[in-house]
Amino acid sequence: MNIIKFKIGSERGLSIIETLLALFMTGLVVASVFGVYINQHKTWMIQEDITDVQQNARAVIDELTRQVRMAGFGLPLGLAGIEAFNTNPDTIVIIYSENGCNAPIEHDMPLPSAELRCDGHDVSCFHDNQWAYIFDPDSGGGEFFLISLVQVAAAHIQHNTMSLSRVYNKGSIILSLQRAKYYIDYTDTLHPNLMMELPGQPAEVYAENIEDLQFQYTMKNATTLDVPTLVPDIREVLISLTARTANPDPDFQSDPYRRRTFTSKVNLRNYDI
Repeated sequence: MNIIKFKIGSERGLSIIETLLALFMTGLVVASVFGVYINQHKTWMIQEDITDVQQNARAVIDELTRQVRMAGFGLPLGLAGIEAFNTNPDTIVIIYSENGCNAPIEHDMPLPSAELRCDGHDVSCFHDNQWAYIFDPDSGGGEFFLISLVQVAAAHIQHNTMSLSRVYNKGSIILSLQRAKYYIDYTDTLHPNLMMELPGQPAEVYAENIEDLQFQYTMKNATTLDVPTLVPDIREVLISLTARTANPDPDFQSDPYRRRTFTSKVNLRNYDI
């Protein structure tokens, strides 16, 4: 009986102080674990943002490099392949022939709404609902218009009656061109975007979180200009693009975004003659 009493007497409970001390120690351990987790998660999120911004910027500048390199390809003499605007961030319009598709018209247009008659020429490379360009070699001017119908057998091209602003004479050339305008849109101040605008279409987001875009043009006389005086004299285009993270970093109070800038030099092979 004494043995039983001895065992029961030895099984004492915890005091309040011991309980509070245990809770305190447990809280310290949990707080340390959560602190490590939060810091690691924050670091991971920052690295993800940095990786995204670097990949995004590299992809964009690679594509812009390819587009600028194509500027002027397949264009008739007198039609510029680049339109430059020193708007800070800069704006650029790049024009080139997509597939070499072209056909001259063989009859003067009596009215701006008249069909384009390319008698004797192959117009099968054009298609309905395509934006094309008509160029007048005599004046050096032209405009984009929407093809409504291609009559391959007759070699006639019809267009929306409001597409052309004037008549074009025999010898004017219809071309299948790519014309892309690139600029920065700050409508959403938290997320500036690089926009691309094609003929007859609303501008669309080309790349998100692109903060700055700059172009400099090296001419054949070795001078560097923000806006080229003569496009055929351009020999090199320097592209500078700055992208920023999508999410702000709370550790940076005054300017919470991390940025990466990439540059590319492009030799204009279609003008380097």
